[in-house]
Amino acid sequence: MIVGSIIENLAEEKRVSLTPETAKNIIGLGLKVCIEKNYATHLGIEDSEYAKVGVEIKNSSDEVINLSNAIIKVNCPSENNINVLKENTILIGMFNPSKNKNLIEKIIKKKIKIFSLELLPRITRAQSMDVLSSQSNLAGYRAVVDCVAAFEKAVPMMMTAAGTVPAAKVLVIGAGVAGLQAIATAKRLGAIVSATDVRSASKEQVESLGGKFLTVEKSEDMETAGGYAKEASDDYKKKQAEMMKEALKKNDIVICTALIPGKPAPRILTENLVKLMKPGSIIYDLAAEQGGNSAFSEAGKINTIDGIKIIGVKSLMNSLPLTASSLYAKNLFSFIRNLYSKEKKNFNINLEDEIIEKSLIKEI
Repeated sequence: MIVGSIIENLAEEKRVSLTPETAKNIIGLGLKVCIEKNYATHLGIEDSEYAKVGVEIKNSSDEVINLSNAIIKVNCPSENNINVLKENTILIGMFNPSKNKNLIEKIIKKKIKIFSLELLPRITRAQSMDVLSSQSNLAGYRAVVDCVAAFEKAVPMMMTAAGTVPAAKVLVIGAGVAGLQAIATAKRLGAIVSATDVRSASKEQVESLGGKFLTVEKSEDMETAGGYAKEASDDYKKKQAEMMKEALKKNDIVICTALIPGKPAPRILTENLVKLMKPGSIIYDLAAEQGGNSAFSEAGKINTIDGIKIIGVKSLMNSLPLTASSLYAKNLFSFIRNLYSKEKKNFNINLEDEIIEKSLIKEI
């Protein structure tokens, strides 16, 4: 059985699905591995490094697809790739079903088994495969680094002979993996940090990192059985807006991370709320590609409104492609190890396994 991987659209995606280390691990399971020529040279990883561990190098993506029983990718295949895919091929990656509905429908019609790892259940056994956590962790860190660069002021409190510089105040909206890492990073840099989330369980996590948790008055817990946030009621949104009015007047940087699986990002900061911030403040919207948590947010753009910078993030992992690729490839290896049967020497699509059943896209 052969696992193959092809070059992504480098104009949009710099990450790779396979590193020499994970290729060696996959081969150790008893599988063969092949990649397209110049697969990761844009990251400074030469084909020779893959060849050393036993990876076969092919001249084109079509050749890799034709030879492989399973294809691992970062993003959804292109139309051209889909046309080449063979029946019964297994496809594994992060395919964003709500965004790529038409492409995924074509893949399913070709009788291809497609696993999208954003759909993995939040269970202990799936933690090593959790692509959302590994990539979101980096996103939370990078968000703070980018904000500090754009803020153009010192972040920690500084006491000098010339006077005292007050610490910057950072508000994190959404205390999932990205939000918690943003809190931790901002605290390490000396900022005064507060955070809010619709899930009541996140209060303890925020406070354990030294952040202040902002609670919406008389709010209900909005956590799904799978541990994700669910959509807020209209009543909650009104109470949340009232709480935000005071918080936004006080904070210098707001980092937005709130997402609802399978749905557009919730719009938390309205135009009027944004304009309550001081000139020179920053809103950094990690949810911009899913519609954005903030008004005036556009993916890949920086909009300035009344002196407030609204940074809409796009393809953030392209700024940390080596680290992101390393973590993502390890997630994929863990998934393949669970899917592949050494005894039967094939991929065992056991729908009684919650990991396999939940991540397999059956229809769209």
